[in-house]
Amino acid sequence: MTAQQNTSLASFTGDANPYGGGDPYADYRTADLPFTQFANLADRQLGAGVVAANDEFFAQRENLLVPEPAEFDPEHFGHKGKVMDGWETRRRRGASAEQPWPTEEDHDWALIRLGAPGVIRGIVVDTAHFRGNYPQAVSVEGASVAGSPSPEELLADDVKWTTLVPRTPVGGHAANGFAVATEQRFTHLRLKQHPDGGIARLRVYGEVVPDPAWLTALGTFDVVALENGGQVEDASNLFYSPATNTIQPGRSRKMDDGWETRRRRDRGNDWIQYRLVDRSQIRAIEIDTAYLKGNSAGWASVSVKDGEDGEWREVLPRTRMQPDTNHRFVLPEAAVGTHARVDIFPDGGISRLRLFGTLTEDGAAHLAARHQELGG
Repeated sequence: MTAQQNTSLASFTGDANPYGGGDPYADYRTADLPFTQFANLADRQLGAGVVAANDEFFAQRENLLVPEPAEFDPEHFGHKGKVMDGWETRRRRGASAEQPWPTEEDHDWALIRLGAPGVIRGIVVDTAHFRGNYPQAVSVEGASVAGSPSPEELLADDVKWTTLVPRTPVGGHAANGFAVATEQRFTHLRLKQHPDGGIARLRVYGEVVPDPAWLTALGTFDVVALENGGQVEDASNLFYSPATNTIQPGRSRKMDDGWETRRRRDRGNDWIQYRLVDRSQIRAIEIDTAYLKGNSAGWASVSVKDGEDGEWREVLPRTRMQPDTNHRFVLPEAAVGTHARVDIFPDGGISRLRLFGTLTEDGAAHLAARHQELGG
């Protein structure tokens, strides 16, 4: 991607109206963004963090990755001024009374460690509630750095930064969306705001590309986990919560941290289809219904298919689910496949699905080749 390419999908420019009372999101500017089907690689639950920023005078950099939408309290002021739920820097000034304005090169920056390295498909720079104090423009760069680098190491001259979002004007109180077409694996981002201002939230949507050496060292691991490269491809119903929750790390911490469907009034059932990290041998299954007490799935089954055109075959027959319980099953023989599907009957929800196994020889080879191809 060249620095001249305009990647903006939702082009909002200029100030939003001053807050006039009532619902602060009533005049929020947003649009449908096709890349939001992918996982948020900057999710704190995956281990993402804002590791440094050059300035956070008004509001802390860590607010960028808070999972909930930004909040706004018009009466909340502190000793530095209005308290904002986002990352906000002080106003930049020029060098002298004759030149009081910031230069074209002046900007503020924040360094973000992705929770899971991967290929980025889209970025949202959300300026919610920053109506007259948002940046004039933003830009985003990506880098791939092994290990756990310090901010000083990330800012060293030998680190190669690739432009993902060129310097682009943005609007206040808006979800500014940018498509990214760079086929490369990234571990860190550098977010810049030109010349200064505030950003409420940053979302980075993409596909996880795990380290094959790490998975090989683990041996048996969860082959559908988001952090290991598993993906949700489709689901029958997303009324209450996203299906991607079922492959997030750790156990669910509350009811909406799982997958719950609306109540069915027909004779059908609900389901989620997944793509595994690569071709795998599955040996054990966990289906967790944590915090789903009166709305847990009644029964569940798991099926696997080998290849896009493969036939689905049931590896765990329809089995009774208990509310708020982690269910474990050892398969009588390994199930080989590239995709999996969980069916729940008739509706309700599960909080997590775990498929424990190992990569097949060809699956491991394909994953290693893709990792190398993407610059990992």
